[in-house]
Amino acid sequence: MSFEKNDSAGYLINHLARIFAQALAREIKPLGLAPGQFMVLLELWRGDGLTQRDLVARLDVEQATLANTLSRMERDGLVRRTPHPGDGRAQVIRLTPRARQLEGPATRAADGVNRQMLADLPTADRGRFVEIMQRVIATGTRHPGSDET
Repeated sequence: MSFEKNDSAGYLINHLARIFAQALAREIKPLGLAPGQFMVLLELWRGDGLTQRDLVARLDVEQATLANTLSRMERDGLVRRTPHPGDGRAQVIRLTPRARQLEGPATRAADGVNRQMLADLPTADRGRFVEIMQRVIATGTRHPGSDET
């Protein structure tokens, strides 16, 4: 039995994620944003003033990766880090006015990418597709690296 990449859910999801990321990158680049920054901004737009630990948990990214992204975002005037009032080791990440102004244009760009990428699916299938992905993500989060079916 040979492995066929086009029959592999993992391969296809990875490939689809790259296509989405490339399309998003093209759309938000004129705003001065990259996809990794957009992920962080989405969380901060939902609740400004998170710690780096909060963001690591919510985004499921490596600490070092997030630290580099936050450094670039701070350099680019999107966030500022201030000491956490209750934990001397932690910093609070806050949006700058510039980042707040980008919420509308950036989320519209992302919505446009989603609509474009799903345009060939019937309307009913679009919601079902998203629901299926959410279920697979939830399963993977509950059982990372598991061989259970």
